[in-house]
Amino acid sequence: MATGGCQTPRTVDIQRLLDQVAKEDSLNKTTLKHIKHLLGGIYRFASQQGLFERDNPVTAASIPDAPGPSETYAYSLEEVTQMVAVLPEPAATIVLTAAFTGLRRGEIRGMMWENLESGDPLSCYRVSQSIWKGIVTEPKTTKSKAPVPIFGLLAKRLEEHRARCGNPSSGAMFTNTVKKPIDLNELYQRVIKDIFQAAHIAWHGWHAFRRGLATNLHRLGVDDKTIQAILRHCNVAVTQNVYIKTVSADSVLAMQRLEKVVSFSDRSQGQA
Repeated sequence: MATGGCQTPRTVDIQRLLDQVAKEDSLNKTTLKHIKHLLGGIYRFASQQGLFERDNPVTAASIPDAPGPSETYAYSLEEVTQMVAVLPEPAATIVLTAAFTGLRRGEIRGMMWENLESGDPLSCYRVSQSIWKGIVTEPKTTKSKAPVPIFGLLAKRLEEHRARCGNPSSGAMFTNTVKKPIDLNELYQRVIKDIFQAAHIAWHGWHAFRRGLATNLHRLGVDDKTIQAILRHCNVAVTQNVYIKTVSADSVLAMQRLEKVVSFSDRSQGQA
């Protein structure tokens, strides 16, 4: 019997939660398994504390259908170039940040100005938090707290974005209209979606930028251990098996083309 007068969640409630998360966030099966495991642990602990006397409602819940790691997508440099060319600010800078830092969606939402450090030859960003569904958490692992290199063109775009925001020295880097950390999925629905559809640019989700960075670095001949360090993975096998995708194109030429496109910071752009 449950204590405290609250209704104990049933397996059907857990199943609905997993289905909703899978649908709204386009998560793959591996991530959904991690979420189910976490939920199961929470209810197991609650049962041990005598908060309810029922079988764990998570156990019988199934993992919703979702693409596996082999079906995931990685944006090419050419696709990133096309995106930046059509997007207004700050969406264009957010896309560049996703494409050239490898930060996870929640980590981008949690970016703070005080964590951006200038340096020579590269600036860096110290990841201190992630925001998922409005909840502020620490990065996933100790490795995830490693400094993220910021190359010159992106550093310049971030400083221009800072200037448009009034040159803040602290606080959220990317905010919405009420000055709260921006929800990237909401930004896609409100700004990016219609622009991309009109420009015939395919959208494969925010995590495809992280996989794209791994793939594009691989195309440039960067060794897998270095890519692992940039993405802050604990295991190089994850980098190799899940994040590095085989693509065909002249990567050096693509990078040179991208350099030209992302440096046009003086053009007039609207605010997203």
